[in-house]
Amino acid sequence: MEPVIVADYRCVTGEGPLWHPDEGRLYWVDIPTGRLFRLDPATGAHEQCYSGPAVGGFTLQADGKLLLFMEQGAIRLWHDGFCETIVESIPRESDSRFNDVIADPEGRVFCGTMATAAHEGRLYRLDPDGSLHVVLEDVGISNGMGFTPDARGLYYTDTRARRIDLFDYDRATGEICNRRVFSPVPEGEGGPDGMTVDAEGMVWSARWNGSCVVRLDAQGRETRRITFPAKKVSCPAFGGAGYADLYITTAGGDNKEEEGAGAGALYRVDAGVCGVPEYRSRIGL
Repeated sequence: MEPVIVADYRCVTGEGPLWHPDEGRLYWVDIPTGRLFRLDPATGAHEQCYSGPAVGGFTLQADGKLLLFMEQGAIRLWHDGFCETIVESIPRESDSRFNDVIADPEGRVFCGTMATAAHEGRLYRLDPDGSLHVVLEDVGISNGMGFTPDARGLYYTDTRARRIDLFDYDRATGEICNRRVFSPVPEGEGGPDGMTVDAEGMVWSARWNGSCVVRLDAQGRETRRITFPAKKVSCPAFGGAGYADLYITTAGGDNKEEEGAGAGALYRVDAGVCGVPEYRSRIGL
């Protein structure tokens, strides 16, 4: 389980790795610098493929395009340099940006925003018809999400609250309810950041300022830990053939002296377990 650097763009806040099975490539972003990258593991080639307004998170559409969730609440479709605006902005988020997002089994997208000095963050649900609904208020830093294997539960991370919660999820309506604590994170362990769920139903959670990714069982207990030469570990995602590779983004690449020699790089780990394909969004399809 030794982490291997596969690309280092010295990301300030590397985030959101997502496997694109149609292309056989992994995409990820550097949020504050407005850069999007992609890696072809078959050849080892990687490149920057977008530069523009900050992208906090993105999903893979059913038609293979990327759906970008951006600053000021903007939502745009992207495909090889072409952008199409779905939502120009959200007035309530004019001083904020989207952070982590996830598509659900029916093609909706749960998309969270950051708190600002003026207001708390929120969790929205974007439906396939383009309608946007607030599903959660008073969020510190809306972060990693994932579904239980039976698609009846949604994991949800609020970094500032220092915990991962679990909601009941209704696939037919997209409604979430019955919030309870799944895994609290003690002080000194870093803040819970991005996450993913593996083929065995276990949760992998990154630790911002904790230099690690941890694997949690169904009761929220840590069963495994992978450490990195970077303080700010931001998000894990499975990809590659059979989803057998675990990719992890990190931050702090603009200050490696303090954040760690491997800060801001993208890593690959053989975690000894496979992941599953993420659901695809179907916005406008």
